[in-house]
Parts: sequence; structure tokens; C-alpha cells
Amino acid sequence: KCRQTHTTLRYLGLLEEIKMFIENATSTDTVGAALEAALGSKNSAKAGGVYRIECHDKDGNLKWSAESHNLVVNVGLQDMNAKYFTGSAYTAAWYLGLYGSASTNNPVAGDTAASHSFTEVTPYSNATRPACTFGTPTTANPSVATNSASPASYTINATATVGGAFLISNSTKGGSTGVLFSASDFTSPGDRSVASGDTLNVTYTFSLTAT
Repeated sequence: KCRQTHTTLRYLGLLEEIKMFIENATSTDTVGAALEAALGSKNSAKAGGVYRIECHDKDGNLKWSAESHNLVVNVGLQDMNAKYFTGSAYTAAWYLGLYGSASTNNPVAGDTAASHSFTEVTPYSNATRPACTFGTPTTANPSVATNSASPASYTINATATVGGAFLISNSTKGGSTGVLFSASDFTSPGDRSVASGDTLNVTYTFSLTAT
């Protein structure tokens, strides 16, 4: 009976730990990690990215900034596995795009470059989607890759509403080929406005951990 009581207490304690993790979680990845840790799973890896966007006016003053976690879509996950585990020769080429109001543009896991649940907006004079040029990933756990040394820059030439950003392997503005890797809605207060003369800088940071 004592052993049964001890087992019950351990179980209740486990549930309480999981509850605490969930209440303090900032993303679904954190919740997943909490459950895996509590259940004793050791064969897992986590990956996630963060978009940071800064808008400056024509005089260089910061108008607004936004930072949000991304959704890595299914084809992005497949592409990452394929390139690393089954690919032979591969040269990375990634670009950052923008999409409209988050109220009508919500990325989902099944999105692809050819068919996605958001509408790209191109209120900028750049001839193509700006390149996302990653530096050398860090040697650590987690290993981090980012383009923070050279953010993607948009020269805004029209008034528009921007609600999010996405990472894709095709540079063509409005292009529907290539690999869509991830996308993200801006966090609260959500949609932002840009106007002609503004400069929009976008940084993407991707983190991969084995713990």
C-alpha cells in the first residue's frame, strides 16, 4: 500500500511538472520538450527560427520593430532532412519575402511555394526578394545560423500593410517555385504599415539543438 501511495504521488508530481512547463511555455516546441523530458525520452531534437524586422524612415529613425517565432512548414522540414542526409552537391540560396495583413494571411504546415495560405506583398523597389545570407553556424548546442551580420534590406516605395515574412529558395518577387522553408506572423500588435522612403531590414535566426 505504501508503494502504491508513493507511485501515485510520483505520478501526481509528474503531472504538476508538466502543468508548470506548459504554463510557462512560450512556444509549442517548449511544451514538446517538457513532455519528452518528463516521460524520459532522450531521442529528440528541436529546431526553430525567429524573424526580427525593423522599419526605419527616410531619415534613418526607427519607426517600429517586430520579433516573432516561425512555423517551419512540412516541405521545409523535408528539404532540410533531404539536403543533409541524402543530398550530394548543394549550394544554399535563400531569400526573404513579405506578406500582407495577418488577419487574412496565416501560414499553415501544408504551405508550399506553389500553394500557400498567405499573399505576398512587394512594396519595394528591389529587383528581387532580398537574399538571406547566413554566416557560419555556431559550434555549440544549440547551433545557431543567422543573417544578422547582413540583414535582408527592402527599399520601400509604396504604402502597404505588412503582416509577416517568409523564407524561400526562389528570388523572384511573387515567384511560386523553389522551396518554402518557414513563415511567421508578426507578434502583437500585429500588422505594421510601411510607406515610401522607409527601409525594412529583416533578420532570420535559426537554432538547432539535440537536447
